[in-house]
Amino acid sequence: MLKTISNYSGVVLLRSLVALPYKLLISIGYALGYAASLIPSERNRVVKTNLRLCFPELSATEIDRLSKKHWQLLGRSLVEKSIIWLGDKKQLADMIEVKSEVDLADRQPRILVNMHFVGIEGSIILSALAKEKGWPRTSGFFQRMKNPFFNRKIIEWRNRFGGNSIDRQGNSLELIREIRKGSFIIIAPDIDLGLKDSTFVPFFDIQTNTITAVSRLAKITGAQVCMMTTTLKGDGAGYVCTISKPLENFPTDDPQADTARLNLLFEKEIRLRPAEYYWVHKRFKNRPFDELSPY
Repeated sequence: MLKTISNYSGVVLLRSLVALPYKLLISIGYALGYAASLIPSERNRVVKTNLRLCFPELSATEIDRLSKKHWQLLGRSLVEKSIIWLGDKKQLADMIEVKSEVDLADRQPRILVNMHFVGIEGSIILSALAKEKGWPRTSGFFQRMKNPFFNRKIIEWRNRFGGNSIDRQGNSLELIREIRKGSFIIIAPDIDLGLKDSTFVPFFDIQTNTITAVSRLAKITGAQVCMMTTTLKGDGAGYVCTISKPLENFPTDDPQADTARLNLLFEKEIRLRPAEYYWVHKRFKNRPFDELSPY
């Protein structure tokens, strides 16, 4: 009973946040994130561990400053999910701009390789604008949440404009069909999803467990592979979802080399805006050669 009340209270809170002016919503998110950065917690330790591993040249003071900035942006992104999951098309269009170097209406089989910046959920804008822009529907893998109630709710909210969330557990054939139909296929391979169908390749000069799905799916389907990021605008007033031209000579016959290439592209983008990356994830939890976990 208590869990049910908690679940529905969470939905009510999200609906309440949607109604707030955007600038006020952002201010609330920054305040919550800053407060979280001051509380000793496992995730706070994870953030600082990741930052120390990836930026060994930074001092303890610089790591602390970057960590606090990351938590503020994470707090902001969490309250902005009220708009992403429950807002209308106008709210989404006002918050997220789309810039693409390819014709998104051409139905070309295409994989959009997203990455875990704090604005990653903003890719829902592709579904919201699909009908008026003549774009195909958006499909993508999702990782099951531990809370079944919110797992169902978030899938429902993500799909409300006609999107298609595909459970990554055993649904590769469905994803292949969607790619061949010309749907937008969004895959974010820059988190540790376990050792299955993965390989260890460099990420910030650290051997990092990374799924090889992008290379393998592109090889099977003949799809173009385009990088995609959803990042803060320079003035911080919203986000821009940027889709690049297709990667040249991708995929090759070597999924490991392809995956390493993607990690290098991720790293290059992260270095431009390090506070926006999802450092709360235990990116280096699985280690090669029986190395100890840094966490």
